[in-house]
Amino acid sequence: MNKKDSRLIVISLGFLTFLKLIIHLGTNAFASYGIFRDEFYYIACSNRLAFGYVDHPPLSVYLLSLSRLIFGESLFAIRLFPAFAGAFTVLLTGLIVRKLGGGKTAVILAALAVIFAPIQLGMTTVYSMNCFDILLWTLLAYIVVLIVKENEPKWWIVLGLIMGLGLLNKIGMLWFGFGFFLALLLTNLRRNLLTKWPWIAGALAFLMFSPFIIWNILHDFAHLEFIRNARTLKYVGVSAMDFVIGQLLLQNPLVLPLWLAGLYFFFFHKDGKKYQILGIIYTTAFLILLISGNSKPEYLSPAYPMLFAGGAVLAERLFSRKYWRWLKFAAPTLIAISGILLAPLALPILPANKYSQYADFIGIGPSTSEGKELAELPQFFADMFGWENMAATVAGVYHSLPTEEKSKTVIFARNYGEAGAIEYYRKKYDLPTVISSHNNYWLWGYGDDDAEVYIFLGGKRDNYLGAFSQVEQAAIIRCEHCMPYENNLPVYVCRNKKIKISERWESLKHYE
Repeated sequence: MNKKDSRLIVISLGFLTFLKLIIHLGTNAFASYGIFRDEFYYIACSNRLAFGYVDHPPLSVYLLSLSRLIFGESLFAIRLFPAFAGAFTVLLTGLIVRKLGGGKTAVILAALAVIFAPIQLGMTTVYSMNCFDILLWTLLAYIVVLIVKENEPKWWIVLGLIMGLGLLNKIGMLWFGFGFFLALLLTNLRRNLLTKWPWIAGALAFLMFSPFIIWNILHDFAHLEFIRNARTLKYVGVSAMDFVIGQLLLQNPLVLPLWLAGLYFFFFHKDGKKYQILGIIYTTAFLILLISGNSKPEYLSPAYPMLFAGGAVLAERLFSRKYWRWLKFAAPTLIAISGILLAPLALPILPANKYSQYADFIGIGPSTSEGKELAELPQFFADMFGWENMAATVAGVYHSLPTEEKSKTVIFARNYGEAGAIEYYRKKYDLPTVISSHNNYWLWGYGDDDAEVYIFLGGKRDNYLGAFSQVEQAAIIRCEHCMPYENNLPVYVCRNKKIKISERWESLKHYE
């Protein structure tokens, strides 16, 4: 390849990486609906740094703490790291293509597939561990390619370090690890098991992951309890068929030939079989999630950039043939156009009242993986509405209390979204301590055991009469476009408690 072609590849990949970044920076600056439910919770966690949390390892929380320290905690600032994670994922996918022997067309195909996959758009819009999970899987795939090509010990050390970071971010990285180890046994790379380097890599990953393991031991294996409850209660409605069909929808149905070509390339193509390890990693992760049952389709999403890379290399070679050259231009165009058409289903760029019309036009209705009742928006978007109004309504109730009661008042929220949102707006609305029994909020405790007045969100009046002698409904929280179970939410003021909250706290624990 001459210098001109190499320069064009660099320019193309640089442009597409920048395009991915601009898509998210522009969305966050000008078109976002509001802060997402989980983002409030991540902020709350970043105010209480620890080696672990009930529902996730600590890395993403520490990164958010760093981001808040540098950029603040506006919506735009919170979502800077996800935007850059998405852009770096595009860059790494292009680099994998180059290492696999692909040229400009392959780089463009793979990069566009990553940019416009609906799940990639959604996951790199909001702050969560998921955007870093995708990035770290793709980085590991790149390191694996380097191990195969160069077989230098230094890449094993890097592999162990990145694997450790991945586990500290999300335990789904274990699926990559299982697939990688199985691939070592099944391919010619098994000879490396006779050297010290794979074992050093595994030891490094385990050592880095050990703080979260220790945290779980010290907290009665809270994360395992969370996973068990989520599978049996929260995601019980997600079937194996939902998982399989979800792979098509989340990655863009029209890109299916590309990632199937990636699997073919890694397993059967004479040049691609050298990197068969990547195909085995994907297949292992797919089968683990399929067989385990109740797996959300997006759990497998981090495995697709490497398939896009392999499929793009194979496609480029096909497009060089006489009767297939027209696809060199048609395929990238099709991916881009279909991705643009699907983008409003993953990015908060349409007016909320126009979303349902557009979704009907596309033929995809609102959805939730948690079996919740929905209104006109899917849960992903609905969970971006109503939070400040909730905090303001609760503030109205709190500030209506007699002065002597305010210092003895605690707000009790039903879930981490409500608790996190009220805590986020606490300074703005001058609110008291917020507690909840949901996930890590339960571990953070019940606040002042001597509190005399409790403001409860949701439920029925009769629910509280067993614990309080006086229960009054003081307000109703209403919101437009939010999840139905957060709308028309009664707010109760409860006084004259019959039992201390410390005596009931254990029974209130809610990990899900």
